[in-house]
Amino acid sequence: MPVKRYNLRIAFSVTNCICNDQRVLKMAEVVSQLGADVTIIGRKMGSCCETDNIQFKTMRFSMLYRRGFLFYAFFNFRLFFFLLFHRFDILVANDLDTLLPNFIVSRLKRLTLVFDSHEYFTGVPELERRPFIRWLWKTIEKNILPGLKYTITVSDSIAGQYSLEYGISPLVIKNCSKSAADIIQYSREELGINPDHLLLVLQGTGINIERGAEELIESCLLNENHSLLIVGTGDIVPVLKDKVKKYNLSGRIKFCPKVPWEEMMRFTKTADAGVSLDKNISINQRFSLPNKIFDYISAGIPVIAGDLREVTKIITDFDCGIVVPEITPGEISKTVRLLHGNRELLRKLKQNARKASEIINWNRESEKVSTFYESIINKK
Repeated sequence: MPVKRYNLRIAFSVTNCICNDQRVLKMAEVVSQLGADVTIIGRKMGSCCETDNIQFKTMRFSMLYRRGFLFYAFFNFRLFFFLLFHRFDILVANDLDTLLPNFIVSRLKRLTLVFDSHEYFTGVPELERRPFIRWLWKTIEKNILPGLKYTITVSDSIAGQYSLEYGISPLVIKNCSKSAADIIQYSREELGINPDHLLLVLQGTGINIERGAEELIESCLLNENHSLLIVGTGDIVPVLKDKVKKYNLSGRIKFCPKVPWEEMMRFTKTADAGVSLDKNISINQRFSLPNKIFDYISAGIPVIAGDLREVTKIITDFDCGIVVPEITPGEISKTVRLLHGNRELLRKLKQNARKASEIINWNRESEKVSTFYESIINKK
């Protein structure tokens, strides 16, 4: 039975921009539908934080530092005191970078704590190159995770790693997309795209180094019959724009800044295929299951992806894309030529993507979320 509204107060903590963290927003929506009063705690990151229409209560910290040790130190310090001096019944820490203050406050105030790991945090490339910082995060992880009763993560591989290291069994909630069936796509004419080209899309807020974006740009030099949409943000985007200008590709490669999910999907649905070319350079990358994979499937377009365990499994199980054996301009170009020259194959992969969207979607995953939180709420 759903609890009476506002009987329980639940706080979701995240260091990302609240406006575009689809996983947190979707989780919060499910919990809210159970009757709980939801607050999402994050940071101010841009003009979107002033104009968003998020349906939940929010608390955004203004930060002097945007990244690095000082950012995490000050964010966790502010988060600790906010949680300590406000009334909540359940605390949800999203990723390891919010876990410590949530854990301490949950012990001091005897509150229920849920840990939702969006990635294998201590295995990201940035930390592998900084052993002392990695040791600090690993120390937090190994001293807290074994004692946690309620844990969630995004892929079977990460759940297996936590089980191996700490003897816990996180519930796997894949970050599947909502249905995009009712979203109206842009036309090629509106976007200035050649209607005869194979149109690819690369999207997301993590368009960063070692994720194949540079090679994707260079593949356009080897093929004149495809165009590319890059929708979103990331550290490497300015470099990509310089490459496009250098190679005189602005007529075939279009950039769009970060936009709300529904608007982003209008671009995605216009494309013939979606690209996810993360490289297998770290354990986190190897175990990852990028959000964009589910967005592409929801849009009914096939996936062109690097050979990562979780991504390859989805593509293979549903026959809804092509796995690129090596992230090079040549291999990417070879895949583009295959799809451009074999329209029957492209049609089949699109059809399989649409079928896959009927099985791997947020409606199904949200049922697991609802059952998980109902079991917690009913114990309060």
